[in-house]
Amino acid sequence: MDDLLRMVLSYLRSMWSYRWAGLIVAWVIGLVGAVVIMQLPDKYEASAKIYVDTQSLLRPLMSGLAIQPNIDQQINMLSRTLITRPNVEKLIRMSDMDIDVKTKKERDELIDTLIKDLKLSSSGRDNLYNVTYSNEQPNKAQKVVQSLVTLFVESGLGGKRQDADTARKFIEEQIKSYEAKLLEAENRVKEFRLKNLDRPGGNDYFGSLSATQGQLKEAQLALSEATNSRDALRRQIAGEEPTLAFDFGTTGQTGDTSAAGPNTSDLDQRISAMNNDVEALLQRYTAAHPDVATLRSRITKLEAERAERIEQFKATMAEQASKAKASGSPAPVTPLANMSNNPVYQQLKVALAESEAQVASLTARVAEYASRVTKMKDSARLVPELEAEFAQLNRDYEIQRENYNQLVARRESASISEEMDASGVAEFRLIEPPRVSPKAVSPNRLVLLPVVLGAAIAIAIGICFVLSQMRPVFHDGRDLAEATGVPVLGSVSMLVSDDFKRVERRRQITFIGGLGSLIASYAALLAFVVLAVRNA
Repeated sequence: MDDLLRMVLSYLRSMWSYRWAGLIVAWVIGLVGAVVIMQLPDKYEASAKIYVDTQSLLRPLMSGLAIQPNIDQQINMLSRTLITRPNVEKLIRMSDMDIDVKTKKERDELIDTLIKDLKLSSSGRDNLYNVTYSNEQPNKAQKVVQSLVTLFVESGLGGKRQDADTARKFIEEQIKSYEAKLLEAENRVKEFRLKNLDRPGGNDYFGSLSATQGQLKEAQLALSEATNSRDALRRQIAGEEPTLAFDFGTTGQTGDTSAAGPNTSDLDQRISAMNNDVEALLQRYTAAHPDVATLRSRITKLEAERAERIEQFKATMAEQASKAKASGSPAPVTPLANMSNNPVYQQLKVALAESEAQVASLTARVAEYASRVTKMKDSARLVPELEAEFAQLNRDYEIQRENYNQLVARRESASISEEMDASGVAEFRLIEPPRVSPKAVSPNRLVLLPVVLGAAIAIAIGICFVLSQMRPVFHDGRDLAEATGVPVLGSVSMLVSDDFKRVERRRQITFIGGLGSLIASYAALLAFVVLAVRNA
């Protein structure tokens, strides 16, 4: 510790020998630094605050209907890419800063300076942005900030419009392309169907075959019913008399009343009604149905009863004729000569004709359906090939139609999104308009002057140390012995006179006065600067 203290004191003694050189250096640096600081131009800072409101009510309402990009991310990216060379060039033109620019080099230097000095910073999560710029001219600084705010807002809105226009143009081109593809696919499907109208194929082949077979079975059933009805009518006509006798109410040649014809009108009406019922039942059931069999049994009994009445009438008329012949009187007028057409017989004939026509029609229908079924079964080997071709055509058509519909939906969604952007999904609000601080923000002379003074004193001390090391002086024998390695046998001390002491004292006072004057000068400058700042 003693050695260290002795070495420090030795350095200080050596540096003290060069104190005047250090004082001169301190004054030179102090004066130059003070002049430079005081000559630095004042710069005024212009600032503005912008709030970007992205929490619009339209966003949740239009969810699922419109394309909603990440507005916060877009605004954040815009704030990072706003201060670029193309935008700064626009800013220079907007703020008229290029008036004094004469050469391209000056323009490039101005652009580089603006890129370095312009500040656009975010204050956190609230989408609040601060725009600042410093310049020697307050009006120019305010104009630059105003231009940058305008550029920030226009870049956000213009970028959205440009993106929307580009997206819409691309979608429109794709829609036109898919319209042509869809039309071509529809034409191919139409040509395929027209080409294979008479051939089985398509997805409905087996359904068509099944439907045709069902129609064939229905026609065969209807034909069977019509045939049974026709056969029943034939049997009824076979047991019916074509003509019927009736009462004339006239008198024969002998004056006797002629015998009346057999009264079978009630039986005829009942038989006709039952025949109609049988025809109605045969339209729904077969001939073996119990109701049909019961009605036919009743009709058979009524026809037998009717035939019995006619036979009785004939027998009576024959007996009267034989009696008249035996007595020699004229024969009575036979009622058989006054017979009329049987209406039941006529109705049965008409029904039989209709039944025959229906059977013929159903026979032709059954033959046609049978021909269709046979033809479809014979052409069944073409079904896989046609179905595969149709499936391929239909698959291409469905894919293109689906893509077309999606593109149309995207176009509508883009239109809604564009309208949303026009309605203000992200709103730029100028919280604080551009304003210039009334006091200069730089240079900060209150900080720079003490720093320069400290630097001047530090450099002066460094100069003294360097000079002491360049021309070392030994202040005692021990330092000399250590430096030379030769033992010191003795030393001669210097006797200081009173005059020398007075001279040294004046020199010390002069040195302290010079150093104090430097410090006092800087203190005066600081007081002046403080007073100027307060009065500004």
